[in-house]
Amino acid sequence: MSTPRILTGRVVIATHNAGKLVEMRELLAPFGIEAVSAGELNLPEPDEPGTMFAENAATKAHAAAQASGLPAFADDSGLCVEALDGAPGIFSARWAGPNKDFTGAMARIADEVARRGTPSTRAHFVSALVLAWPDGHTELFEGRVHGDLVAPRGTLGFGYDPMFKPDGHDRTFGEMSSDEKHGVDWQNGAALSHRARAFVLLASACLRRPT
Repeated sequence: MSTPRILTGRVVIATHNAGKLVEMRELLAPFGIEAVSAGELNLPEPDEPGTMFAENAATKAHAAAQASGLPAFADDSGLCVEALDGAPGIFSARWAGPNKDFTGAMARIADEVARRGTPSTRAHFVSALVLAWPDGHTELFEGRVHGDLVAPRGTLGFGYDPMFKPDGHDRTFGEMSSDEKHGVDWQNGAALSHRARAFVLLASACLRRPT
């Protein structure tokens, strides 16, 4: 197994999603990493032909690294609903359409689950994080969080957060502050959200806290 490569200096966050950008910058902040987004660099959004989260994250990270000449950090994530055989999964953003209508996407999930006639409310979020360098070197990390679907509650977070209640909690991601959702207990390596859990693994391998 190769030794993980340490990230230093500047990194491109390969996203045009404002919610993801905020979370990623907050996660990177303690490590002294300067983060610039693909949107701020006017980089195009690549097609995502993969059938797995990791494949699409790698596509985005490599495209940004090649276009910018900098290491790039990409996330591909989504909601997998048990009653829908894992849908929307990698198509989570597409279910919201070009206008990013997640209210409509959440309603679609509820309608399709009801149509299946199943009592299951189980679902999980997946996040695949990829660090890619211009020379092609890649590091991949994945995090998951399991929970239940509920009627949407809360106006915090983004995407499907209002309809997802993680196991062990009474509130949805949409009712949690950003620190509650993706804050990290670095002493114990503990985190709640899928993206934060993947980031804990990434940080332990590829980041060093400033001394």
